[in-house]
Amino acid sequence: MLESRYLKDNIENIQKLLAIPALKNFETKSLGKLLRLSKIREYEDSERIIKEGDRDPWLYFLLSGKIKITKEGLEIGSLDKKGEIFGEMRVIDSMGRSATVQAVGKTICLAIDTSAKKRFSLGSSTDERLDFLLLLYRIFAEFMSIRLRATNEELIMAKKKVKRLIEQL
Repeated sequence: MLESRYLKDNIENIQKLLAIPALKNFETKSLGKLLRLSKIREYEDSERIIKEGDRDPWLYFLLSGKIKITKEGLEIGSLDKKGEIFGEMRVIDSMGRSATVQAVGKTICLAIDTSAKKRFSLGSSTDERLDFLLLLYRIFAEFMSIRLRATNEELIMAKKKVKRLIEQL
């Protein structure tokens, strides 16, 4: 993995973040805070980004490439759209990572250090911090809702298939 230093909250970097669909509703002040918590990470094909069970503090936005998600060695999904979030469950529930994530081909991510609270709170009022966190959690909720709907569809298809197989016996 190649990793940048923590990013600076300059106009050029903020404009790049505004190009990420999930971040388009952030105010520039909030994006500046996000940048101060962020690094760019570049992964090679098959390189592990997240290991199931780990307790690291990183949240990821996919900038380019593709990731494969596995649980207990079984592939359960993949992401390939710019701006998709992964690693959010660990941030929300503080439990170990629920799955392993690997790069498929060259993959570039924005990695946000959610443990870097000191870097985040500099010069921020309580209201500004709360507004920022609420917006971040709304993004989490939107992505989780999309994933839950897709999981529900897969579950229905699997149940119908099991029912057909039982009927054939």
